Amino acid sequence: MTEHEERKRRQLDARSLRGLAHPLRMQLLEALRQRGPATASQLAERFGESSGSTSYHLRQLAAHGFVEDAPQQGKGRERWWQAVDQGLFLDTTDFDDADPEIRGVAEAFLHEMANMHAHELSSWLVTRNDWSKDWSDGSDMSDATLRLTPALAAELVAKMHELVDNYRQLGRNTDDRDTETVRIHTHLFPIRTD
Repeated sequence: MTEHEERKRRQLDARSLRGLAHPLRMQLLEALRQRGPATASQLAERFGESSGSTSYHLRQLAAHGFVEDAPQQGKGRERWWQAVDQGLFLDTTDFDDADPEIRGVAEAFLHEMANMHAHELSSWLVTRNDWSKDWSDGSDMSDATLRLTPALAAELVAKMHELVDNYRQLGRNTDDRDTETVRIHTHLFPIRTD
């Protein structure tokens, strides 16, 4: 993996998690990651917030290294922002021995991520008829129940991430006009069956 690719996926630590674990900040960062550079005013309009609020939260994201100025954008006094990283990684085991406040921030972050995933899936379901049949056929909403050990579960997760990374490279190397940005959610967790 090159230094550029490593920079694109950031591991969250306690300090950065504190700066990110706010629903609006997470939405702002995700919008910049998915749609590219924007101003506080554009983001305020998109999320139904005041530009003062989005400006404040963008500055907080910048202070924690999640966003930066996009100097190639805009004219005059307009301040454009762009995401620094294209992915985030949270290793929850890093917080096993953390104080309750930090564990609470990690939990809040994870719950907000789950809410964002649910919203994205709901949005797809509402708009799926607006897409071509090829995209409908190429989409997936499935689940599976397996019996695995923790080691096998970790192996499966690693193989899924490797597969996604392979397709990321394939997508970068195509200039097919039917290419679109897609979202993939993976969730693997144990359940009680009694």
